[in-house]
Amino acid sequence: MSRRLPAALRAYRMFSVAVTPLTPLFLARRLRMGKEHGLRLPERRGVSGRARPDGPLVWLHGASVGELISVLPLIERIHAREVNLLVTSGTVTSGGLAEQRLPRGVIHQFVPIDVPQFVRRFLDHWRPDLALFVESELWPNIMIEMSHRAVPMILVNGRLSNNSFRRWRQLPAAIGDLLRRLDLCLARTPADAERLSALGARHVVATGDLKLDGPAPPTDKTKLAALQQACGERPLVAAASTHDGEEAAMIAAHQRLRANFPHLLTIIVPRHPERGPGIADLARAANMKACLRSRNELPEAATDIYIADTVGELGLFYRLAPVVFVGGSLIRHGGQNPIEAAKLGAAIVHGPHVWNFADIYAALDAAHGAELIPDASKLTAALGAMMARPDARAGVADAAYRTVSALGGALERTLQSLDPYLMQLRLQRAEDA
Repeated sequence: MSRRLPAALRAYRMFSVAVTPLTPLFLARRLRMGKEHGLRLPERRGVSGRARPDGPLVWLHGASVGELISVLPLIERIHAREVNLLVTSGTVTSGGLAEQRLPRGVIHQFVPIDVPQFVRRFLDHWRPDLALFVESELWPNIMIEMSHRAVPMILVNGRLSNNSFRRWRQLPAAIGDLLRRLDLCLARTPADAERLSALGARHVVATGDLKLDGPAPPTDKTKLAALQQACGERPLVAAASTHDGEEAAMIAAHQRLRANFPHLLTIIVPRHPERGPGIADLARAANMKACLRSRNELPEAATDIYIADTVGELGLFYRLAPVVFVGGSLIRHGGQNPIEAAKLGAAIVHGPHVWNFADIYAALDAAHGAELIPDASKLTAALGAMMARPDARAGVADAAYRTVSALGGALERTLQSLDPYLMQLRLQRAEDA
């Protein structure tokens, strides 16, 4: 596109060019923090050691683990059509998940930092024929450079919270320019579709949430059996995808619950596994015995807090624990995905800050398929009530399973919308053969 960029995007472009010489320092700092893969740092500068496959190529980008999991069925269906796929993400944990779960033949790379030099290098190498961006991954330099190359771009499972909508309304020309570059915008919900349209997106369709159509997370039966044997008959609660502040609340709840459940084991699965040792320190400061799964430890009889600081193992703990607090909801993060817990029969407890999955949580709460607590002070009572009443707990879990099952269908609607673009690539492949 040759039109003049809005002032905010011009400023962003100039700033990103100016800071390019500082990116080695930025990446080195992230590497020290465990946020980059040491052997794959060149990918963040648009340099790849992998060859581009012959023929048309679809590039799909999702920010992190949650986005990648949500589109795994979509990736599998596109791959089954014999279309080359490049998948990018931006976190170490998502890279680990990609190694475990992407279909054979699908290439994973870390997305380049959004500066023009790196983006051009990336696009020169991979030359994508179609780009699918997941949820809200709209990087200005990537989108501008893709537009210059006339590559179709589609937002998949598009998400725009009320908070993001209010922020973007302060920069209407900038967000309008980016959204108008999308050929198609497939939104999770009618509310997301309305907000995206109001900001300037064209050709918006509400296709539903792909997370609802994903399979339950897999598990290693041997690992599950080992955990079950280690836990024995102990009462269990789990906290999944927790953030800073929520682990302290779970540890405090554990202290109180031990009065009625003296052999209680609490499992904490932090959203960011690198925080595991710090959570262990919190537990020990509260005079509790903690152990870390990343050190290949299993809970012992004296273990109070078991910290599952690993990648891709939530399926184990949803199958193991009958009651699960889903994190990101007691702090102002917006809530983590409750769908997998619901599909695996866990009774869900969550806080009030769930705007990332507002429609799903609203449906769960309305069906009595989850327990909403207003703040951390009510966490102990909610967990204790679930543990003390197995029949009621089973009713909550059953309602959750039925609710998420009834909300599916997004995968087929998404594929139907993508079909014209994928058909064009298949025709191009046939012509090139």
